[in-house]
Amino acid sequence: MNATRLLFVTALGASLLSAQGAAPAGPPKLQALIITGQNGHDWKGTTPILKQALEDTGRFEVRVTEEFRGAGPETLAPYDLVIVNYFERNQPGLLWGERANNALVDYVRSGKGLVLYHFSIAAFNGWTDYEKMSAGNWRPGKGHHSARHDFTVDIKDASHPITAGLKSPLPVQSDELYANLKWQPEGTYHVLATAYDDHARYDEKASDARNKQPMSGAGVDEPMLWTTQFGNGRVFITALGHDIAAASEETFKVTFARGAEWAATGKVTQPIPADMAK
Repeated sequence: MNATRLLFVTALGASLLSAQGAAPAGPPKLQALIITGQNGHDWKGTTPILKQALEDTGRFEVRVTEEFRGAGPETLAPYDLVIVNYFERNQPGLLWGERANNALVDYVRSGKGLVLYHFSIAAFNGWTDYEKMSAGNWRPGKGHHSARHDFTVDIKDASHPITAGLKSPLPVQSDELYANLKWQPEGTYHVLATAYDDHARYDEKASDARNKQPMSGAGVDEPMLWTTQFGNGRVFITALGHDIAAASEETFKVTFARGAEWAATGKVTQPIPADMAK
């Protein structure tokens, strides 16, 4: 065998051995985009936590944009999932604009995934399609919470891919319990989990968001996690995760990441931590 042929055979053999020893490639990562840049809450602190919670699952590759005004369909085309951590603070100059609004609506309607996080449900008062995707919104005279406190979340649909296998109740530490939101008609959204809003917790003297709106009875179970269908797209909404500390809690991170995967794919492959499993 001449030297050239020997080198070829040696290189081929090494290549085959390398291929046989290589670990099989996993599924391609889901591409996710977090839209942020404005909020009445600490978006600069919570956005990295949202990003890390998704990437820690091994299922996502996440990018962040802090400027979505003027965006279009080309902005969203590379992504399987959009997460909104945005509130325009009722300032017209911070609205995204018709082109960007239409891009998001068409994106979700076409079958892509959307996650609306915490105070993002207060955004875009009067944008009908956004309100349909949200199902529950914080609106003038509709939406309040008592002082932040520890509470538990009760699973209401244990068969849904997001909540299947999770124990109930799940603990939540020092978070805001959203209540009295403006809801679309029953049947346009699906509640996955609720928390009990104790009306005795409301402060008569409070002048901020905790100032109570009309309530009846001792308390009521309020949705904390829910989904909607918009066209062919899946939407997951979480009212949890007020700030860095709350968004760092296990209950929030696990339900957020599971909701994100479901919105992107229609199923959930993430294992459940042992202390959260049934």
